[in-house]
Amino acid sequence: MKKLLIVVDFQNDFIDGALGFKKAETLVDVINKKINKYLNNNDDIIFTLDTHDDNYLNTFEGENLPIPHCIDGTFGHKVNKNCDYLDKAIKVFKKNTFPSLELAKYLENTNYEYVELCGLVSNICVLSNAIMVKSALPNASIIIDKTATASFDEELENKAFDVLKGLHIVIK
Repeated sequence: MKKLLIVVDFQNDFIDGALGFKKAETLVDVINKKINKYLNNNDDIIFTLDTHDDNYLNTFEGENLPIPHCIDGTFGHKVNKNCDYLDKAIKVFKKNTFPSLELAKYLENTNYEYVELCGLVSNICVLSNAIMVKSALPNASIIIDKTATASFDEELENKAFDVLKGLHIVIK
């Protein structure tokens, strides 16, 4: 059974940059080990990258979250250097909003039976992309390792995990 790891938005601006927070910094080693485990098992890895441009503040998201972040071409847009395996990923999806419709469209033409998500932020991009994966692969086991994701708001994170459990997404 071929497995897939999706590393969601594990970018500098969410770790210790414009929208960074302490708990995110603790995930570097956990996610690095997880990526290496998948690579060593010849399983697949996909990355999503939150991607904005200089016009960010004029977008709907920018009006609601007026903190420029993950501007394409900046240090904040890059994946954490210890987890930067973009060259080993089967796909990298740049997305300008929380979930990636392109990711879902890609996955619906695959036969993954096991998909794990990790990265940032648990109650926003991890949540929304897990739902996209569930839509694309309704019969796959979809897992989120709660030690490999985090939020700046623990209460919202726990609520997100409850919603995901209700959608038959395993939180381990």
